[in-house]
Amino acid sequence: MNRNVMKKAFLFVWVIAAASAHTFGQAADTLIYASGNITSAETKEPVTARISYQSLPYGSVVGTLSGTSYRFPMFDKERYSITVEAPGYAPSKYMLDPAEADDSRIVLKDIELGLPQAASDVADDTHTEGKVLVLKELIFQQGRAKISESSFTELDKVVVMMNQNPNMIIQLEGHTDTRGDPKANLKLSQTRVDAVKDYLVSKDVPKSKVKTKAFGGTQPISNENTEEAHRLNRRVELRILRN
Repeated sequence: MNRNVMKKAFLFVWVIAAASAHTFGQAADTLIYASGNITSAETKEPVTARISYQSLPYGSVVGTLSGTSYRFPMFDKERYSITVEAPGYAPSKYMLDPAEADDSRIVLKDIELGLPQAASDVADDTHTEGKVLVLKELIFQQGRAKISESSFTELDKVVVMMNQNPNMIIQLEGHTDTRGDPKANLKLSQTRVDAVKDYLVSKDVPKSKVKTKAFGGTQPISNENTEEAHRLNRRVELRILRN
């Protein structure tokens, strides 16, 4: 190959490479990202959550993240649905629109997760599978599994819910605060959900319809060392396994 042909070939390759670099650089420069932080609506603390997203309307792009924040590219300027889930919180779902991007090409959506709905508020609600309700009026003596009589009204509403939905299966999930011995907390959370199950069964709810699970202090709503935070962490949740 003579020198002129070689120079022309080199120039052609350089032009193609430069054009490609310009094209890819332009794509990167115009890409829009969804971004935000996940916090507790009650405590304003960061919450470690599972974030799943998919493009709309066909779900051709899907992904899952985990952490106290999220960031992902919104390809082809499509809208995306995003679902945020964390233990001890009600799941949240949002729609993100690239048309709402700021000058930095960021669709910023900070998400606050609320506590599960109180069981006492669900008399006329739709009981969907997987839904988590919190027994907010359920009170135990400190360090014990004895149910306070003031809790009976709320538990009786759970009995009504079960009677109105004869195919329903629930799971009672026990949580303590983070203080004390982890093994003792796990045992205490188990004895407390067992006590709640015994109460429901005493009201003629079939034993086979009530499952139990203990978490101890492993899934706190708040990590702050305050009495309010400890109060939030001590809870029994009701998860609907089947309706």
